[in-house]
Amino acid sequence: MKQVEAQQLATILANGPLVVDGAMATELEKKGIDTANDLWSATALLNAPSAIKEVHRSYFVAGANIVLTNSYQANLPAFEAHGFSEDEGQHLIQKSVQLAQEARDEYAQTLSADKKRPLLIAGSVGPYGAYLANGSEYTGDYLLSKEEYKNFHRPRMQVLAQAGVDLFAFETQPNFAETQALAELLYEEFPEMLAWLSFSVDGKDKLCDGTPLKQGVSYFVDDDQIVAIGVNCTSPTNVSGLLGIMQAKTTKPLVVYPNNGDTYDPLTKRWQIDHDTPSFSKLVPQWQHAGASLIGGCCQTTPADIGEIARNIQKIKSE
Repeated sequence: MKQVEAQQLATILANGPLVVDGAMATELEKKGIDTANDLWSATALLNAPSAIKEVHRSYFVAGANIVLTNSYQANLPAFEAHGFSEDEGQHLIQKSVQLAQEARDEYAQTLSADKKRPLLIAGSVGPYGAYLANGSEYTGDYLLSKEEYKNFHRPRMQVLAQAGVDLFAFETQPNFAETQALAELLYEEFPEMLAWLSFSVDGKDKLCDGTPLKQGVSYFVDDDQIVAIGVNCTSPTNVSGLLGIMQAKTTKPLVVYPNNGDTYDPLTKRWQIDHDTPSFSKLVPQWQHAGASLIGGCCQTTPADIGEIARNIQKIKSE
């Protein structure tokens, strides 16, 4: 499949709802791949690329319209710290796109004409805090200059764009200054590319660095290359309230992909299970009513969860 053109992509996003995929690391761990290190799920780019492809395909089969490349933690400084050259690091990032594309194309061949739907690849661009691997993507507690942010993100974005992602996903972004730098970099050096921007939030009404969510959303209202905006990696029970804040500030498509409700300790890298979180079947209709048009899952969510989201979206469409 060819890379979707910008105008076509904007139309697809505006005519949602669309289903976003779920967790990568959770599924890799089920396959026996150790992700408890500073490369996290990107470890599998080194030793288990076929497993990444299988996970992508499982999400397409479950009903996802969009899968994210396994590049959230894949950046050149991280790879170089593990002894890889710049060329080798670039190849690994390129591999993250290739695996998603192969899964998409192979799955698309199984669909009959009446079952075809938009199938997109979003290039995952995690925050600088993810590179630090100290949990700061949940605090935003780091400070770089605008040029330092750009210099960090530029190489990965270049490879993702050249490899043919349909759009960027600036995701789990806790630091307002970093999102401003990302948007400026997008405008200056990737004028043909679009992106969604998904904040990491405190669960209530602020980015993790303390910036009011309404301020963060308002800043990008007139940015034509940021074609959707939202939140991810938060509890499902926070989403409706966050959607209310965002919908009051923008008419852009809203993207939400929360965790499954479990609580993560970034220091021990372990999850505490929460058995009381409402099901996606109960929450998805609420989120759509509150304005969400791209819905998926983040940490600990599974293909079964994405299938549940897809079925509920389809049910609402047919009503």
